Amino acid sequence: MIDFTHLDARTLAKTLDFSILPKQTTEAEVREGCAVTRRYGFAAFYTSSAYWAPLVRDELAGIDDVEIGTGIAFPFGSAPASVKAFEVEDAVRRGCTAVDMVMNIGALKSGDHKAVAEELRLFKVAAGQAVTKCILEVCYLSHDQIATAGKLVAEAGVEYVKTSSGQFEGPSLEQFLVMREAVRGTPVRLKVAGVKFPRPQNAMVFLLAGADRIGTRAAPEIVDALDTLRNIGLVPN
Repeated sequence: MIDFTHLDARTLAKTLDFSILPKQTTEAEVREGCAVTRRYGFAAFYTSSAYWAPLVRDELAGIDDVEIGTGIAFPFGSAPASVKAFEVEDAVRRGCTAVDMVMNIGALKSGDHKAVAEELRLFKVAAGQAVTKCILEVCYLSHDQIATAGKLVAEAGVEYVKTSSGQFEGPSLEQFLVMREAVRGTPVRLKVAGVKFPRPQNAMVFLLAGADRIGTRAAPEIVDALDTLRNIGLVPN
């Protein structure tokens, strides 16, 4: 849990997974994203594809506390479990140290919990030592389905449960709280993505509610807003 009374820019940055995800992202933009990550010290830097992982690894060489991340089966999550596992293995082989896999929410909503459990098992095996984060896309799920998904993630030993891909509707605070309660008492950590405008204020609310990570393209904006958020009382003194 974050100690907000002693929150500084560096500590805040370590709650943020910085991402640049557009399909048209260029090499120059990836290099610039790496430079921004170095400057702020974010928890992770995510690109749209493991294709960029070797470049990111080289650009962030010498920094041991920044995850190199990408999305798997992004953003729909409907690929077969074996295909997802292959993507994960390939991403790790290319240098990714964190992988965010989208859950097959169609299977979940159809009640095929066995299939979901199996894809999560394969995900964990394929990732090896990489950090695993499972995306639920909560905007398409009922509260009961969010709770079930969270429990399946915990049973599989996946490190993080994540609200959203950021490509569709973002999570509500209520949906996040349901997800939080589903994994209470387990080692699973909580990641929020898809936070909408105004991003600094909304991100801070999720952190206050117990999020461990925020995945966002607006990570620099959130860190730069810290003093303003403290001055208006949103961040405790």
